[in-house]
Amino acid sequence: MFTKLTQQLKADPKKIVFTEGHDARILEAAARLLKEGLLKVILVGNVEEVKAKANQGGFDIAGAEIVDPATYPGMDEMVAKMVELRRGKMSEEECRAALAKGNYFGTMLVKMGVADCLLGGATYSTADTVRPALQLIKTKPGAHLVSSCFIMNRDTGDEALRRICMGDCAINLSYEDSVDKDGNVTLTGAQKLAEVAIECAKCAKIFGIDPKVAMLSFSTKGSGKGGTVALSAEATKVAQEMDPTLAIDGEMQFDAAVSPTVGQLKFPGSTVAGYANTFIFPLIEAGNIGYKIAQRLGGYDAYGPILLGLNAPINDLSRGCNAEEVYSMAIITAALA
Repeated sequence: MFTKLTQQLKADPKKIVFTEGHDARILEAAARLLKEGLLKVILVGNVEEVKAKANQGGFDIAGAEIVDPATYPGMDEMVAKMVELRRGKMSEEECRAALAKGNYFGTMLVKMGVADCLLGGATYSTADTVRPALQLIKTKPGAHLVSSCFIMNRDTGDEALRRICMGDCAINLSYEDSVDKDGNVTLTGAQKLAEVAIECAKCAKIFGIDPKVAMLSFSTKGSGKGGTVALSAEATKVAQEMDPTLAIDGEMQFDAAVSPTVGQLKFPGSTVAGYANTFIFPLIEAGNIGYKIAQRLGGYDAYGPILLGLNAPINDLSRGCNAEEVYSMAIITAALA
């Protein structure tokens, strides 16, 4: 899956910042990325500590730039920029304290153009990686929320389903209408879920998937009522209006999404039912459970969560990740830059 991506990065290496430069898993992955000429690397942390950890593990990070927030020469400029971005929500002292931490400091390196992208979360929680991104990088023009997807890959089984996309399995708990102080709806839940579907489809294309998007439910074409059925059905209509060229249909059950026989029986005439490769879940519970079932029982390798909707590529690692996963996610993150 990574052949095309690595070729692109070798031709145009991006600069990635790792927020936990002292972590052995980060150092092992960084050494490999540098050796293969795929990325330029910034490691956030105390210079001596990072070098000592690298020497201890036998990792050659000579080509990396190690940046310590405590001694960073551009800190005053960075603090001023963060105060401006926070617009009175954080004082200068609060911004300076936040920037002493790798997650905020690394995010500001991306915001100020020092790095192209960021990968964190080896020791930080997802919230501690996403929060600085929302506050400082913010959503891209036209985006109303940050979402995520997993790219799932396996080498055996049905050719059409060897590489699939699943979202949102990590960020949005559910999709309620947003209202202003007067009670007026400013963004419907269906619009939010439709945006997730559009962003997942765009991401799927980057990884060689020609997206056929199924808006999943426990109902197919009105066979069930209640729960999130109406949400998935309405989000399908909204997404079709947002991108009339996208192959998307719903609401549908998972069997109808992947089995041509079941799909055309339950959803006759659909160009997606039975042939879907990009799956949009109506709740995080379903998405998180679904991708982990595919990973543990279906033999898929799971790459993600890949954050979508931000102004720059910022991605989150699992705190249980290994060096191989860091290496893979670094390539994925840079490919989005």
